[in-house]
Amino acid sequence: MRKAMSLVAILLSTGAAWAEPFHHPFGEWREYNRDWLAACPDVIDEDAGGYYHHSCFASTGSQELNGAGLPAYKLTLIRNRLNGALDLAITVSPEEGEYDHALPISLTFGGEAPITLEFGTEIETRYNTINQFFVSDPDLSASLIETMKGRNAVTLSVPLLGRAEPVETRLSLRGVLASLDFMATYARKVALY
Repeated sequence: MRKAMSLVAILLSTGAAWAEPFHHPFGEWREYNRDWLAACPDVIDEDAGGYYHHSCFASTGSQELNGAGLPAYKLTLIRNRLNGALDLAITVSPEEGEYDHALPISLTFGGEAPITLEFGTEIETRYNTINQFFVSDPDLSASLIETMKGRNAVTLSVPLLGRAEPVETRLSLRGVLASLDFMATYARKVALY
């Protein structure tokens, strides 16, 4: 019995090793890492105008869903497969309302002062997106990602047009490290893993 319990303890402690890439019908290799999903498309198209064709992604979303059944709020890490650069983006797509660009989005890491992100200064839209906001300063993005690696969760606060108070949602950061590893390992691979 003791041997069986030891084996169970070993298997549970290595749970992260259970995450295996799988091929999705959308033409992507994916891997679930706790509360994050990481994905790399099958093909790298270096000449494509959008970032999807030459990037890998990892994201987590809110419990709140929109009309399309997708998370209303998401954090996404994006690794450029051509140069290895990492981006951090926040998606705001609730069922009702839209981000009020006159007010900052904020991120709060357990007990610390909120980090405010002003539209046009710290965050911006790119690639013809209207509801995905990229951290514009690479140093700030790197700092936020570094903080995310060591935390379990972050509170995202988003002011919406016509609402007196920002919407707050807690987003899990469990799986960030494994998702970054997946993207770093498989970013240049387009064949079977």
